[in-house]
Amino acid sequence: MNVPMKVTVNGKLHALDVEPRMLLVEMVREQLDLTGTHVGCDTTYCGACTVLLNGAAVKSCTMFAVQADGAEITTVEGLEKDGQLHPIQKAFGDAYGLQCGYCTPGLMLSTLQLLSENKQPDEKDMRKAIAGNTCRCTGYQNVLKAMQLAAQNMKGA
Repeated sequence: MNVPMKVTVNGKLHALDVEPRMLLVEMVREQLDLTGTHVGCDTTYCGACTVLLNGAAVKSCTMFAVQADGAEITTVEGLEKDGQLHPIQKAFGDAYGLQCGYCTPGLMLSTLQLLSENKQPDEKDMRKAIAGNTCRCTGYQNVLKAMQLAAQNMKGA
């Protein structure tokens, strides 16, 4: 038996019927066709499925979609506006903060949460913000550079 719900995703209201056991990541990817949110480990370890739920970074692979009823969700697709990359997206490219890109959406959304709360994070703040995101390619140095560049770009915007 499906459950009706409403959720605002990237600024757009959606009325959906979901199975009670459907995960939030499945709803985002399969029902809304927003495939930038990745499925990695299904155990909250990797953070590839990170989205913002009412402004807080959450692992969408271990949360039921119905738990987001009435919430506002931001996925990586919601960062870009009118064909323009968000300063965080631009910074990750400019500072080579990605390689294969699988973990990048989650890292970007964790960065957005951090920068919405702390406009001038230090390295310790940045490391703590992405502690729930695993990257196997970059070694994190360029991710930290990208986060710092994003903070500078957002401060100047």
